[in-house]
Amino acid sequence: MTRFFPIVFIILWSSAFITSKPITVDASPFAALCFRFTFVTIGFALFSLITNQKLFTDFNKILKAMISGILFHGLYLGGVFYSISKGFPVGITALIVCLQPILTAILAGPLLNEVVTWRQWIGIILGFLGTLIVLGFDGGKELPLAGIVASFIALAAVTAGTLWQKKLSEDLPLSVSNTYQAFSASCFHLIVALALGDWFINFTFGFMLSMGWQILAVSFGAFTILMFLIKNDSASKTATLFFLVPPVSVFMAWIFINENITIIDFIGLLIATLGVYIATRKQDKLT
Repeated sequence: MTRFFPIVFIILWSSAFITSKPITVDASPFAALCFRFTFVTIGFALFSLITNQKLFTDFNKILKAMISGILFHGLYLGGVFYSISKGFPVGITALIVCLQPILTAILAGPLLNEVVTWRQWIGIILGFLGTLIVLGFDGGKELPLAGIVASFIALAAVTAGTLWQKKLSEDLPLSVSNTYQAFSASCFHLIVALALGDWFINFTFGFMLSMGWQILAVSFGAFTILMFLIKNDSASKTATLFFLVPPVSVFMAWIFINENITIIDFIGLLIATLGVYIATRKQDKLT
């Protein structure tokens, strides 16, 4: 069962980029994220209580989980949503954020004492190359500076979050950790929204449908799988899965919102898939 987790994660995580667009049309980015993580907090807290998990535990462990939540759900998602709300292309946002495996692989050695093998480096290079082929950059298109800055803040945050979570993954039960991560994110987005004076939500059908999907499928589904993968595998291997998110997002946009797709896109996805396979498959004893 768990061997299918990476595939499920990639599909659910990719869907977040597609559903973020209608959300940012009907709500300010930080108000939407505060709304989302308030419900996520309640959901994980109830699940923890039902399964007899101890919610009130060591303060240092809670603080570590909350820092993780601010990195993943606060700065990372806040950066992505803000970038998209400013008109930055969804595909390029996904591409910048999914440079994460390179940064994670570089930092996992000195910070986590992980050995990044030559096979993983080959996989990382192929994954990045495949992603570039699918998305590419439109050099003649003027991109908003705020979107570029926000996307790179999101990239730094998701990289730091992956490394941080790997260091503390044994401290709390998964549902309890997710409760405090979501709570810290909700508070973070509330503070930012109020500080910017930018708070509005229009409860349209499109907003509710997209928000419901992000709460149930992405926050409860994809993020829980991500925490499981980080806990049970190396940070650098898990991060490599992110290379498949931009190409899969492009294919999902083709299916659900009729965006064009070319043979080059297929080639890029195959290269990225090969890279992820090489980087994440189990190594034999000779490596």
